[in-house]
Amino acid sequence: MEAIFREVSQHIALALEAISVLMIAIGALEALAKILIPLFRHDASQGTRRAAWLGLARWLLLGLEFMLAADIVRTAIAPTWDDIGMLGAIALIRTFLNYFLERDLENAAREATTPAEVEATR
Repeated sequence: MEAIFREVSQHIALALEAISVLMIAIGALEALAKILIPLFRHDASQGTRRAAWLGLARWLLLGLEFMLAADIVRTAIAPTWDDIGMLGAIALIRTFLNYFLERDLENAAREATTPAEVEATR
């Protein structure tokens, strides 16, 4: 029975990692489009780059959450102490990344002064 749970958890973890990669790829493509389209129209500005960065940061946060979920699923069935230690280290690193990205997103939202800038951060 444990072997079945291990097999299923490996498939679930792989699916979560695939979703994570997809989220990050979508964010990167969206950010690239937000930068390149205005660049070709010759109306790129600091706000354009900022909006692209904010959008990418949101997608990265979502991707990191899915990666952490995959790691938790992978170690959920009969983990060894090495697995638990590795999960702890990964979770710590990703938590710091999440914290700093969220803090930067909140600061950007507070700095937005016009309704257009507020809308661009969403």
